[in-house]
Amino acid sequence: MGRRLTRSFGSTPALRSLLVIVALAVGISLAALPRLERYFLLQAAAREESTLRLATESLRGALNRTDVLPRLLAERPILARILRDPDNQGLVPYANEQLRQTALTLNVADIWVMDGDGLTIAASNYRRETSFVGRRFDYRPYFTDALTEGRGRFHALGTTSGERGYYFAAPILDGTEIVGVVAVKILMDEFEATWRDSPNTIVVTDPSNVIFLSDRTDWHFNSLGPIPEPALDTIVATRQYPLDRLQLLQTERRALTQGHDLLTVTGGDGREEFVTSTGLIAAVGWRVSVLTPTGPALLQARQTMALIVLVFLFAGLVAVLFLQRRARLVERLEQQRQHREQLERRVAERTADLNSANAQLVQEIEERKATEQRLRQTQTELVQAGKLAALGQMSAALSHEFNQPLAAVKAYAENAATFLDRDRPEDARKNVGLISQMADRMASISKHLRNFARRPQEKIGPIPLVAVLGDALDLMAPKLKAAKATVHYDPPAQDIMVMGGRVRLQQVLVNLLSNALDAMETLERPEIEIAVLGDGSRHRVEVRDRGPGLTEDTLTHIFDPFFTTKSPGKGLGLGLSISYNIVRDFGGTLAARNHPEGGAVFIVDLAQAPDQQAVAAQ
Repeated sequence: MGRRLTRSFGSTPALRSLLVIVALAVGISLAALPRLERYFLLQAAAREESTLRLATESLRGALNRTDVLPRLLAERPILARILRDPDNQGLVPYANEQLRQTALTLNVADIWVMDGDGLTIAASNYRRETSFVGRRFDYRPYFTDALTEGRGRFHALGTTSGERGYYFAAPILDGTEIVGVVAVKILMDEFEATWRDSPNTIVVTDPSNVIFLSDRTDWHFNSLGPIPEPALDTIVATRQYPLDRLQLLQTERRALTQGHDLLTVTGGDGREEFVTSTGLIAAVGWRVSVLTPTGPALLQARQTMALIVLVFLFAGLVAVLFLQRRARLVERLEQQRQHREQLERRVAERTADLNSANAQLVQEIEERKATEQRLRQTQTELVQAGKLAALGQMSAALSHEFNQPLAAVKAYAENAATFLDRDRPEDARKNVGLISQMADRMASISKHLRNFARRPQEKIGPIPLVAVLGDALDLMAPKLKAAKATVHYDPPAQDIMVMGGRVRLQQVLVNLLSNALDAMETLERPEIEIAVLGDGSRHRVEVRDRGPGLTEDTLTHIFDPFFTTKSPGKGLGLGLSISYNIVRDFGGTLAARNHPEGGAVFIVDLAQAPDQQAVAAQ
């Protein structure tokens, strides 16, 4: 093998060409890989645009739905009343319960009412240990904005509940005077639970670059960038976030295209790289970012590049092999020219031998044809001999069948003469009619015997299967009757046309019925079951006896010529062999098996005749 490779490449420029192609493919791949990686990263980011829109719209929808609730709640007269009379022990508990029921109905976290100094007078969570009642929230921007601007919105970690939420507030008016503020809080945990089902990471950052929402809990209150000093002072003053959890994530950001960046985060989980898609919720100043891991996109890019390199190398290798084969072809042509003269000389020498061999082959073919013709003639003679043998076996029963009608004819004729002598013509006419019936019966038997005994033709065509089976049963009727055999057969309502020869198929069926009787010669009441089955394209005739069945050795050789299980003098072992070849000539099969309940079953399988009806073959 090594010498073959050296011969193919070592002594020709093909090896140098292949090395150049490999170097070129590696250089192109190294140059194109960054562009291909960038392409697949942008494709990954584009596929996640729908995730970004869904996350942004769901947050925006939740905030917009809740924004109007404080203004609607502030219109309740009971809120102004408890603010005017906060010590009313009958009114405040009622207001607390109303707020609790309202929070449950609206599916919000908390609703509470504060006076002008920020002290909570009533709250929906009055039953909990973390109740807002009696707590002061004048340091929260949503309270001061509601008093000064008529509307307050703020997001923060709850100082009492310890839960992240978004706060909405509106002033409570008593006439034209602002007497307090009503606030509503919603939790954001449900959004994060939904995001965890996505393979991506979703983060929501506020204007201070602090991560307020994310399906990565370890990133909560971390910062993706430095927090400005004024913003940090505001966080401290409003107690928006816990200062001990404000940490700056080690990030590196590189722009891919407008709206998409390549973000690298280094932390406790190691170095993670994402391609980002960012949307804005302008009303609250939030930025929603979908971080898609770059691993799958980079892997796809490298696999694509590897495939391109392989294709390039394969094309180069094909080109090199083509050039090499072309050079070798030129060399072979020269060698062929040199060998042609030598070959022509050898052809001339072998022509005489071939002519002699051809003549001998033609002679052998003619001898084979003659042998086949003799074999067919022998088979036909064997079929005819088998039928005559069958007729001989049935001779006693046939003699009985003919003697009975003859005796009856003689008796009816004598009775008719007596009736005529006694001037009883009607009774004589009845006896003459009975004589005619006996003659018809004898003619029917004679017809079946004549058809069965005549030499079959070789033609194959459509034949009526049920009618042929009926003729075979009629022909075997005397022998069946003599053996006291019972035939269980339910013929189909309509005849079935199959491909075959009528007389030869009749011979096969007679042979199977005769073998079934021979298999049950020791039984007092033999029984034969016949079934005609089909599946639309092929039809089967199954003949089952109640005999001892077939041994494994018998099943192996049953269709071999001169193989028989009968006692000497009762058969030559050719019946089934001839029947097998007859059915095979029809394009069908003859098979044998043992029935699960005992006895043997022989199956004749024939093809259904085409729609065009022809004269039945004989």
